[in-house]
Amino acid sequence: MPRWTHYRFRSVWDLDAPPARVYSLLADPGHYPGWWPQVRRVTPADERSGTAVIRSVLPYEIHVTLTGLLRDPGRGLLEVALGGDLDGWARWTVRPRGGPDSGRTRALYEQEVEVRAPLLRRFALAGRPVLRLNHALMMRAGRRGLAARLTAPPEAV
Repeated sequence: MPRWTHYRFRSVWDLDAPPARVYSLLADPGHYPGWWPQVRRVTPADERSGTAVIRSVLPYEIHVTLTGLLRDPGRGLLEVALGGDLDGWARWTVRPRGGPDSGRTRALYEQEVEVRAPLLRRFALAGRPVLRLNHALMMRAGRRGLAARLTAPPEAV
């Protein structure tokens, strides 16, 4: 596996909401397009899998299949296998921040993937910094979108 087509990402989202609430929103990828602008479409196939279309700053859509591997609300873990344009896995770890009764959360996102899309592979070496920036911007927008969703009144959701 060429190292320039292999990526590891890590993002930390500090959120002012209880972990159970954050977990419930992260555990429902079908609603991601409602608060995460770069997640353009999620189509469930069954209760464990589906497809997603993602597009950030670059004018390129990434198509992935998602297959649930782990869903453990007690430990705050969500993990999926990724296939299609990206092959690998992604994981959320949701924990209290500032003590168990603080009402605040730290959500850790980790992803390890191999780029499979032919166009992205063709430009993998030269475009690596751009793809990393694209991912960072997407994650920043996702954190903002989730934070806004968590503070919105129930009737606005």
